[in-house]
Amino acid sequence: MTEGHPVGDPRPGGNAGPALDRRAELSEFLRSRRARLKPEDVGLPDFGRHRRVPGLRREELAQLAGVSVAYYTRLEQGNGQNVSGEVLAAIASALRLTDAEQAHLSHLAKPKRHRKKPSARQQRVREALSRLLDTMDGVPAYVVGRRSEILAWNRMAAAVFGDWSQLQPPERNWARLVFLDPEYRELFVEWDQKASDIVSYLRMDAGCHPDDPRLSALVGELSVKSDEFRRLWARHDVKEKSHGVKRLHHPLVGELALGFETFTLPTTRSSRWSPITRSRAPCPPRRSGCSRAGVRTPPGRARPPPAGSNPGRRATHGCGPAVRSPVYGLRPACTLRGCSRPAPPPPPRGPVGPPPPPSAGS
Repeated sequence: MTEGHPVGDPRPGGNAGPALDRRAELSEFLRSRRARLKPEDVGLPDFGRHRRVPGLRREELAQLAGVSVAYYTRLEQGNGQNVSGEVLAAIASALRLTDAEQAHLSHLAKPKRHRKKPSARQQRVREALSRLLDTMDGVPAYVVGRRSEILAWNRMAAAVFGDWSQLQPPERNWARLVFLDPEYRELFVEWDQKASDIVSYLRMDAGCHPDDPRLSALVGELSVKSDEFRRLWARHDVKEKSHGVKRLHHPLVGELALGFETFTLPTTRSSRWSPITRSRAPCPPRRSGCSRAGVRTPPGRARPPPAGSNPGRRATHGCGPAVRSPVYGLRPACTLRGCSRPAPPPPPRGPVGPPPPPSAGS
């Protein structure tokens, strides 16, 4: 797909678009990666002569990769059926590709053979995963499938990003929301970064599934309706972003800075689960200190007991173990194997209570 020539059905949810041209995608990707490099970036001399092309010449890149100019030229023209993995790795190294870009190059040059045509069935989330989302009351979380489709979410995600249940299924799509809905442009403080991430995700999806007509229809629709998408799509950028911070301007609560982690579901490599903030988890055993929700307890300092707990019981080992009792007060203690903290002395035999009042004759 090239800038200014959208493909596919521009209607939301249209699925009559032709598949993306894999050879054209491979050719444009290699050219765009070669154009961003300068001779001095890769240790080649620059004689100051006028260069007719931006970045490296084909001859220079072939020299760096250790292949013939004719071989690389054929590959850049989209003829990568018989290229070996070693040659692709050498070209990726010469182009200074990231891991995500190298995987994208491999998918374009040596695509997997799919026996079945892409299914038109709607993606679905397992019931167990939906129940898991519902149990995460204090954490916004959602599941994103192929083509950036939003498949499932919990109540906190709806409170932060909007009630997606009010949208038709074709409209529950991050790409459509970010590029076509003005409210999402105002929601994301760093909208340019969010838009770039969405396009990179679609690029990787296109590399793995170039024969998906629904994906090409989505690209065609966004290319017609959004100049920003058309510009970003023509850059051929791909990247993985598994964690970071989302800065939002919420219409009700104002500015928000939410950390997020993204996980690929094991049952399908095409769906991703994204909890927005870290949940409170039990502290792992450690001698001193504890990392919980991003806050670390200084070594040697015990955390206050949680609300509703009995302060007379021994605290857990993970957060500065100690005992507090009406007799001994706060004392270090730990009975975990391998811990050097001393255990508290045994309590005295017999009833323990306040000292008797002094007698009248004393």
